[in-house]
Amino acid sequence: MIHTTITIQPTAEAMRLTRAISLSLRPHQWVKNLLVFGGLVFSRSMSDPIAVLHSVHAFLLFCFAASSIYLLNDVNDIAEDRQHPTKRLRPVAAGMIGRGTAIGVMLFLAFGSVASAFTINRTFGGVLALYVLMNVAYSLKLKQVVILDVMLIAFGFVLRAIGGAVAIGVPASSWLVLCTLTLALLVGFGKRRNELAVLQGNAKDHRSNLEEYSLPFLDLMMTISGGAAVVMYALYTTASANTGRAGSPLLSLTTPFVMYGIFRYLYLVHRQSEGGDPSKLFVSDRPFVINGVLWVLACCAAIYGPTHWAIW
Repeated sequence: MIHTTITIQPTAEAMRLTRAISLSLRPHQWVKNLLVFGGLVFSRSMSDPIAVLHSVHAFLLFCFAASSIYLLNDVNDIAEDRQHPTKRLRPVAAGMIGRGTAIGVMLFLAFGSVASAFTINRTFGGVLALYVLMNVAYSLKLKQVVILDVMLIAFGFVLRAIGGAVAIGVPASSWLVLCTLTLALLVGFGKRRNELAVLQGNAKDHRSNLEEYSLPFLDLMMTISGGAAVVMYALYTTASANTGRAGSPLLSLTTPFVMYGIFRYLYLVHRQSEGGDPSKLFVSDRPFVINGVLWVLACCAAIYGPTHWAIW
């Protein structure tokens, strides 16, 4: 008997399409979803394997849900993206992916992630569904509403933080919500500032509501948001109820890391003209990355270290 082995090689076209879809999912943006692990860390649940598995599951589902929204944005903003110096290179805007293919992948990721979210628990399923619906409304209409557009971006980060908490069955701290909201507002206004500065006279062609903003106004909003973020985090780490839950008042000593991170971000936005893609910025700027790693280590040391580390 003669056995014949048939090897099917992927065509060059199929490989190009797969690569284009992968780029459109924007995996580098998934760093934002690390907020999901905030509830796990600050609730002292890292030693619970079930909680860890639920957090990882929740992280992946937020990644897939977010990617579905990126595809929706690409399909909805083709004309505007082609006016942008860097966004015109995105696969959908560049014609590397057809609208039908992009919509199909988008729907699969959106409905698949929400359906899977309910297998964790109903509350988390509701949070992820709200995240998807809010972002659909943002993409289709609300991103043209000045100020509200940035607030909706910030609420997306808040839902990530809340989702990470409810996925493991712990209440979302109001301090966690406020810290996340103010930091996200800072990043959101920084993104708008970069768009306005880069596009200059062509800003309204890319996003109509950009003409409603101005650099002085955005600088003021960033100042307010950054200052509020520092205050909220400092209050969170020193509040007796939260330091008791975290296990050590040493958590307040992590505040300088947060301050440096905010100051570094403001420096990069104002002096280096960065901020258009915060996710890339946060993983490519070496001082920012080192500071972030040190902050995480310091938080873990304060929360999970010996109780006799308490100094007052």
